[in-house]
Amino acid sequence: MRPSFATWRAGGYANTAVPRPADPSRLQKLAGRTMGTTWSLAFDNPAMHPHDAVLATVNETLGKVIAQMSTWDAASDISRYNRAQAGSRHVVPDDFARVLGCALQWAEASGGAIDPTVGSLVALWGFGAHARAISAEPSAAALADAKSRTGWKRLAFAPDARTITQPGGLSLDFSGVAKGFAVDQVAETLLTLGLRDFLVEIGGELRGVGVRPGGQAWRVRIDIADDALPPVALTGMSIATSGDRWHVHEQGGRCWSHTIDPRNGKPLPATLASVTALHPQCMHADALATALMVLGATDGPAFAERHRIAAVFVRRNGETQQVLATKAWRALSA
Repeated sequence: MRPSFATWRAGGYANTAVPRPADPSRLQKLAGRTMGTTWSLAFDNPAMHPHDAVLATVNETLGKVIAQMSTWDAASDISRYNRAQAGSRHVVPDDFARVLGCALQWAEASGGAIDPTVGSLVALWGFGAHARAISAEPSAAALADAKSRTGWKRLAFAPDARTITQPGGLSLDFSGVAKGFAVDQVAETLLTLGLRDFLVEIGGELRGVGVRPGGQAWRVRIDIADDALPPVALTGMSIATSGDRWHVHEQGGRCWSHTIDPRNGKPLPATLASVTALHPQCMHADALATALMVLGATDGPAFAERHRIAAVFVRRNGETQQVLATKAWRALSA
């Protein structure tokens, strides 16, 4: 099952879907930038849809996600909520509610390993849209203060009415879910455009729809040094990766992960290099990769097996890596 050199790889933040030299001309590619990273699209285009139309559709879809969920945009729905007064109640758009509901679903299931209210902690440790340069690790007092302004259970959310309350000082951050949701949204809009076979990717999170020209599945390989695992087919599936190989903060010779454990308010230890998860919806794959990464090298695999999640854990062992794939993953890649 070893693929050619151009098989797509999952797990980076700048992957591009590069067609193989032998692919027919109707397999085409577009790419761009969004959400502080890159996006790419490989698609079978037998009807020869104009690239300008496809590109406009992708950019319009991404723009809608940013307008609702980007903490880098002061006018976005999430930014306005984060600035709102204590006790205020907000009606949010449908997509916003869907992403929040996904994050809260896995927050409850994982015991808070993923938490959409982690924004103040993300900034405290030098990450996110409103992070400041830090010269040392936060003090215990600063950590306690930031942590007091988090907690997914403090967020009163009524899914049917699409309303949330601002208890005061709560800062939402959808970075563990929104990118995957954007992948799903692009996929849905491409289907309405008439495309039926494509692979869409944003910052290393991918969703495959249909097949490649010739009937072969879209296949991706986990980006690990020794290529220990066979590629997995993305036939109606999505894949997302969380890890500390791409985003770290360094101070005084020490590095810490951009992924914060909401339960203690601190960056993750360096035990796991990455976690990759599969799910039909990229939004859920994204959330699961984050939650499993936070759960760690012991509780993460146990959680994944208990919930029948297809996942791969890459654990550091000195200078080497140990790769653990769950039963669900092995079944899909067999």
